[in-house]
Amino acid sequence: MMENKKLFGVTGLFDSPDAIIHAAEKISSDGYKQYDINTPYPMHGMSNAMKLKPSKLGYFALALGLSGTAIAFLFMAWVTNFDYKIVIGGKPYISFPAFVPIIFEVTVLLASVGTVVTMLLLFFRLPNNSHPLHDTNYMKSVSVDKFGVIIEASDKNFDLGKVKSLLTELGAMDISEIYYADEYTSKYKVYTPKFLGFLAVTAVFICAITYYTLNILLYQQPFSWMMNQAKGKVQSASVMFNDNKAMRNPVEGTVAQDYIPYPFKDKPEEAMASLSNPLLPDKATLELGKQRFLTYCSPCHGNFAEGDSRMNGQFPVPPSLHTDKVRNWPDGRIYHIITEGQNLMPSYSSQILRNDRWAIILYIRALQRALNAKEEDLK
Repeated sequence: MMENKKLFGVTGLFDSPDAIIHAAEKISSDGYKQYDINTPYPMHGMSNAMKLKPSKLGYFALALGLSGTAIAFLFMAWVTNFDYKIVIGGKPYISFPAFVPIIFEVTVLLASVGTVVTMLLLFFRLPNNSHPLHDTNYMKSVSVDKFGVIIEASDKNFDLGKVKSLLTELGAMDISEIYYADEYTSKYKVYTPKFLGFLAVTAVFICAITYYTLNILLYQQPFSWMMNQAKGKVQSASVMFNDNKAMRNPVEGTVAQDYIPYPFKDKPEEAMASLSNPLLPDKATLELGKQRFLTYCSPCHGNFAEGDSRMNGQFPVPPSLHTDKVRNWPDGRIYHIITEGQNLMPSYSSQILRNDRWAIILYIRALQRALNAKEEDLK
């Protein structure tokens, strides 16, 4: 009956962990490579007994992770340089620190999911369900309380008589020959119209349930309580106030705790006459001014305040800060412009602290002196 079938391997069962460990050591020392051990629970020391080499799955995980890193970085670099250029706060187009969270997430996602898919498809060869050991008494036994070994016929040292003799010497019980199924095909076919139709119906059913849940059910009582809250949304209308606006301005005249209002609002001449820089141009202050200038001012005014905007035409180019007019302005006038804004330049009072504004002014003065040096400055 077995003459027309192809032999897959020979199996043997053992009663104890020590016996299967000894069998694994003997089989590996005899030079067999195509064999496997099956136990009802993981056994410490089995990898050494079988002389197993480290899995190659780690190389796939490394390659997939590095691919995720490269894909995330190149995509963000392409978007910020060619597709969606925005200069915010003086950041460069390729701002690697800002990229790190996304790079990390894509790296972990691609490495983890890709490794599992690789393991299932490449190492386990799923959805293959036609393995010769399926539904055998050997597999039923090692799944409960026995310990088993199978030496495959594909091993270069395989000889049916010698293998059976070896297993007998090792004390194996129920030594059996395992054959491939007829025509080496599974009796449970996967890619059949019936099974594929079942998958299609299941997919449609899940999509319908998901759509109904997220788009209909959650908008009905009692699930809609999160949607109908007594609150005002941004830019929305409200019937609570006479002007029908949900967004309310602070009551006129009120200020936040510990906040000192700017006393020269809409009074540039008074600010120019009354304000003076309280900071000294030491190294720490100039470094602070440089950092704040490059963050908030350089996108429009350029890195050296020459009016060479880095906005690539997205915003009108401001004048140079090296003109005689600006060089002759008192510090109080520049401070007022930073605080209140001027023409198209908005106010930066909410972004830049008071002392930081003065530090920026000292740095501007340093730039002005560097680009308009006098003869005595060169001595």
